[in-house]
Amino acid sequence: MLIGRRANLLEQLASELPGSRAYEADVTDRSAVQAVLADVLAEQGRIDVLVNNAGQGLHVRLEEVDLDDFRAVLELNVVAPLALMQLVLPAMRAQGAGTIINVSSGTSRGVREGVGAYAATKSALNMLSAVARAELAGDGVVVSTVYPTLTATEFHSTLRAGSGRRAATAVADTAEHVAQTICDLVESGEPEAVLSVPTPSSQSA
Repeated sequence: MLIGRRANLLEQLASELPGSRAYEADVTDRSAVQAVLADVLAEQGRIDVLVNNAGQGLHVRLEEVDLDDFRAVLELNVVAPLALMQLVLPAMRAQGAGTIINVSSGTSRGVREGVGAYAATKSALNMLSAVARAELAGDGVVVSTVYPTLTATEFHSTLRAGSGRRAATAVADTAEHVAQTICDLVESGEPEAVLSVPTPSSQSA
């Protein structure tokens, strides 16, 4: 079940994934997401895995951060994943099992100038994930975190503010590799998966 704001991209992805279905909704709109999940439960009867992948970058120095921009990115990168975790929990508890994967960022694992505000939102998500993993273990719900590095998507061309020009010149991981890592994490139940920065030699292997 694919949830996002842009119906055309969702429909394209759904056409590549047999058995999938696209739902146009803004994940920061709790009531809209709640309606989608109610539809999923009515159709499928259960929710086994939630992947919180929606996010946006804010790549400017801290002194230049517009606070409204920061609030918007915080809402998308932190509040929305928490809301989705809360919304799927009743179903996962009732079925006695479930997996939640929160997609963080390698920027939250070090000090990097120019991405502090964005990295702060992902650091907050890391803590939510770690605490949720501990709190929900007794319910059979596994919460894990994945830390991608630079990925070949449109992420850096759709930043809330700032520029991704320097990052765009670096070697990027593939979206398929990140997706496979998420699937592997669902299978293993490990607390986290950290993707290393790819090198030209590793990509050609």
